[in-house]
Amino acid sequence: MSAELSPKAAEIVAHTRSLLVRGGYNSFSYADLAERVSISKASIHHHFPSKAVLVQTVIALYRQEAKTALGSLQGHFDDPLSELNAYADYWAGCIRSGESPFCICAVLATELPSVPDEVAVEVRAHFRDLNEWLAALLKRGVERGQFHLLNSPAVSAQAFMAVVHGAMLMARALDDPKVFPAVVQPAILKLTQST
Repeated sequence: MSAELSPKAAEIVAHTRSLLVRGGYNSFSYADLAERVSISKASIHHHFPSKAVLVQTVIALYRQEAKTALGSLQGHFDDPLSELNAYADYWAGCIRSGESPFCICAVLATELPSVPDEVAVEVRAHFRDLNEWLAALLKRGVERGQFHLLNSPAVSAQAFMAVVHGAMLMARALDDPKVFPAVVQPAILKLTQST
């Protein structure tokens, strides 16, 4: 999809992504974007007829990036525990650098009752994608004797996703990047311990 975007549309998408991480769907307008990108609101409408279409595009691209990145972890590590640690380390690095300190789909999930349907569909699809990847990872880890789950891989994946996103929230709320690994690493350790 990114190959289909003009350079100006790609710039609009990048600024939208930044605004979404900072405050969610309802925190910005086309006027905010026009100021950041130095074009008129009408020009933004030329690229993206509505805010819903724009945010849907941003999330679709985000999902595509995430799927590619998560898929490459297995090829890079071929070890479920190392893959899970790499996933957690990625977010720890993003939070530490401030580059992307929060998953935009997690931000948008808090707004699901008020976002347009086309945005909600993409957000839910992201969480399904992530849950499928984590469940498959955990299942491989169980088969190798690395993980010991109290529930099914799918339920355990949901629980781990909740820990990761909750840790993002706590790191943001406390303005302390060290909170993220302090919360997530014990959750990973718990997955490796037999009961």
